[in-house]
Amino acid sequence: MYLSTSRAADASADTPAPEGPLRAVPGTVFALGLVSLVTDVSAEMVTAVLPLYLMAGLGMSPLAFGALDGLHQGATALLRLVGGRISDRTRRHKLVAGTGYALSAACKAALLAVTTPWSVAAVLAADRTGKGLRTAPRDALISLSVPPGMQGRAFGVHRALDTAGALLGPLAAFGVLWVAVDGYAAVFTVSACVAVLGVVMLALFVREAPAPAAARARAQPPVRSLLRTAGLRRLCLTSAALGLFTVGDAFLYLLLQRRLDLSAVWFPLLPVGTAAVFLLAAVPVGRFADRVGRGRVFLGGHAALLGACLLLLAPLPAGALLVVGVPAALGLFYAATDGVLMAAAGPLLPPELRTTGLAVLQTAQALARFAGSLLFGAAWTMWGPGPALGVAAVGLLLSLAAVSVSGGLRAGDPS
Repeated sequence: MYLSTSRAADASADTPAPEGPLRAVPGTVFALGLVSLVTDVSAEMVTAVLPLYLMAGLGMSPLAFGALDGLHQGATALLRLVGGRISDRTRRHKLVAGTGYALSAACKAALLAVTTPWSVAAVLAADRTGKGLRTAPRDALISLSVPPGMQGRAFGVHRALDTAGALLGPLAAFGVLWVAVDGYAAVFTVSACVAVLGVVMLALFVREAPAPAAARARAQPPVRSLLRTAGLRRLCLTSAALGLFTVGDAFLYLLLQRRLDLSAVWFPLLPVGTAAVFLLAAVPVGRFADRVGRGRVFLGGHAALLGACLLLLAPLPAGALLVVGVPAALGLFYAATDGVLMAAAGPLLPPELRTTGLAVLQTAQALARFAGSLLFGAAWTMWGPGPALGVAAVGLLLSLAAVSVSGGLRAGDPS
């Protein structure tokens, strides 16, 4: 039996819900999870090789890479707002999301035609534009499919399927690099083909029920009404404060590669451990957040990220503790923050502004992470990787303490 606030939405979805542990989510959630799985295989193939391709292959400096990583995280933040608003006004969440998926697929193919660091950056900016357009409408489709008490589980299931793609993507990139003569070009070619498959799956298997007649007749609430949602304001401020000191995983993988002295061919395997932990933890962590409070779990995820930073800062030998501990801590960070933040915000927002509200929250977090990546890249360039990571860890610790004392994340907790 599907647990959904809109039986009409599920009835119109041709994709049935799966049997077994995923049976409690609507078919819409499962179909979107499969689309994200395939899309993430494509995206993570590129992401897994990108740091070495840019810094070792094309000679990009840490400061420039920090700017690019920030662009990857947040330079398309305004597009999230545009996509969210268009999606809410037209009530065509699938169409807006599909446009974003198609744009990202085209950018994977475009990587084959660019050979300088900043032409690659331009293509990646367009790719992130596609991600900015699709993320809020996709999350709104998930949020509108389940009641408030099931938000964490629904997002956990989606993120688990999404992360299965993140697990397979680096493995696929490793396999292509192992067998191909022109390794990077081959990775980009396979990635583009897989991205196109994701767009086709979205078109064929994700169904969006039309909005009820009463909803269509009702006037669209002004966006400024979101500013009166006190819980949303607190979530935005908290996620931005923590995002400013969130070190990007690409930087952490580069630091780990230096500590372990890994060769370039093994570098794409570093994200695999993170994805595996994320995959295993996403659903149980989402259900746990529904029970004990999404704010507490969100803060716990950032504590796990702090643990990863401390492991890299500690004078440990290059051994199993670093190899296992850093990716595992990153996996727990993503499991406890990615879907949990959206699950905390969803019930606070009216359905007719759900996409816009989620986009506002994603934008606040993305802009903070964009600034954080720029600052971290600059600190690495000026002081070196160790001091830069130390400053970020101290900032994250202080932010966690401030948020815990102020109670800034109680808004998203179940009553």
